[in-house]
Amino acid sequence: MAEAPHERGLIMQSRDSQLAMIQSNFVKDSIQKVHPQIQVDIHSGKTMGDRVLNVPLAKIGDKGLFTKELEEALLGKMADIAVHSLKDVPTKMTQGLVLGAILERHNPRDALVMRSDMRHLRLHSLPAGSVVGTSSVRRKAQLSHYFPHLQFQDVRGNLNTRLRKLEDSQNGYVALVLAVSGLERMNMHHHITEVLETTPERWFGYAVGQGALAVQNRDA
Repeated sequence: MAEAPHERGLIMQSRDSQLAMIQSNFVKDSIQKVHPQIQVDIHSGKTMGDRVLNVPLAKIGDKGLFTKELEEALLGKMADIAVHSLKDVPTKMTQGLVLGAILERHNPRDALVMRSDMRHLRLHSLPAGSVVGTSSVRRKAQLSHYFPHLQFQDVRGNLNTRLRKLEDSQNGYVALVLAVSGLERMNMHHHITEVLETTPERWFGYAVGQGALAVQNRDA
């Protein structure tokens, strides 16, 4: 995915989506605030999870779909570090690699994003049969429990793609469930209709590691 590392400085491997690049640049800036003398170059590419968009994630494989190619760059010594969303990192670490750092966690909660012509509604007030887009099995399970009258369907693609799909009414979605952290990092917080907060009536959990960034490197 990248050429051999520089003799001085670091090569950072990243996915090439806009959100991934924002996150990787944040890590780069954090490194250079402490070590301004270190040059950090970001190399980017797509993972299997980025390329295969016509199949639900649960049917393709595990979370390594968004990390494998970045890990291969590390193991092949084509990169020195890789930046992941922590929630995408498999529980079992690839042999020869470690997590060198986990950055301070951002808001870990989920958000409801309504289609622009439906923003006067909330999750609890959506009509029966309304289609809410999410590719997360966890989100589907939680929301189906509390809102069995709604339909929850897969929606794939990066954040910008999913928002475009939402706004095209021909796709049938009236809302999406997305991570607050991703929307805020991309300065898209204005799209948030409501944050799914736990109440005495409803418990809304969030993914392990959601909202945090992980820096992976070879095990020296």
